[in-house]
Amino acid sequence: MGITGYFELQWKCLIVVALRLLFLVPAGVPARSGESYLKDNITVRQGDSAVLKCNVDNKVSRVAWLNRTTILFTGNEKWSLDPRVVLLNTAVTEYSIKIINVNLYDEGPYVCSILTNKKPESTKVHLIVQVPARIVNISTDVSVNEGSNVSLMCLAIGRPEPSIFWKFRSSKGDGKGNRIITEGEYVEMTGITKDMSGSYDCITSNDISPPDVRTVQVTVNYPPVISRARSTGTAVGQKGVLWCEASAIPLADFQWYKGERRLFNGLNRVKIENKGKQSMLTFFNVSEEDYGNYTCVAMNTLGITNASIILYGPGAIHDVNNAALLPTSSFLLLTLVLTLSVLCKF
Repeated sequence: MGITGYFELQWKCLIVVALRLLFLVPAGVPARSGESYLKDNITVRQGDSAVLKCNVDNKVSRVAWLNRTTILFTGNEKWSLDPRVVLLNTAVTEYSIKIINVNLYDEGPYVCSILTNKKPESTKVHLIVQVPARIVNISTDVSVNEGSNVSLMCLAIGRPEPSIFWKFRSSKGDGKGNRIITEGEYVEMTGITKDMSGSYDCITSNDISPPDVRTVQVTVNYPPVISRARSTGTAVGQKGVLWCEASAIPLADFQWYKGERRLFNGLNRVKIENKGKQSMLTFFNVSEEDYGNYTCVAMNTLGITNASIILYGPGAIHDVNNAALLPTSSFLLLTLVLTLSVLCKF
């Protein structure tokens, strides 16, 4: 600091002492001599502007605004270095300041000190700053195997203290699983099931602004479950289609067998087409040799299952619901071999 700056600082200190001696700027708190008036608290939202008003008359000889022990304005002279604090040109009976883009550091007591006919007066105002609720930390998306334990976390800040609750949205998309599941920062799930897979919305609010919402995606991995498989009747020479559907995460890989012989796409006049959860075995020109029992095998890294499906001709005695989810005795060995190959592969 240069000599000029030093003397300027000393001069301001002397002015402060002089003002205190005049009961205009008390040390630390408003003047204890004279009259003091307490106005209502002023509440503003963080980022908004606050206007602090002070009523004066033509008998006032000196006036100043203070924040704690800091002088903001004395008369029309600005002492504060904060560009957000400005003096308003209002009516002659009003000495008001405006704080732009209010933040938490602005909260606290403000005093308008007035000297009238050598008699000091002060008006006290307490500024309260409210902060909209905001999520500051939340769990990342998780992928777990069925049966695992899962803990989700969501932390929020705000003034007043925000509330937090969790809403679950099922990955099935049917709307039936949408519900509020708990309140608080944490969600604890023990032995998670595939039905608990979906979106978990953390919602926080303190009524200062619209709620803040963040989402954690929970993916539950589980072995294939064949949900639909139906036998089909087709005449010789016609096109026949067998299909099966399996739910699984990760998605299942499909294989087709007739007896213990695996079928491949494009061979023996058949086409195998896998689309998401479904697999279709298409016969373009059904022959007598094509009739019989077929097995749809669904597998992923967590397990393997199969269903038996029949392609039959007109007049054949059959059970249209014979999508046997239990393996035949001849298929048990094949299932065991496939299971071991899947486990060795992954």
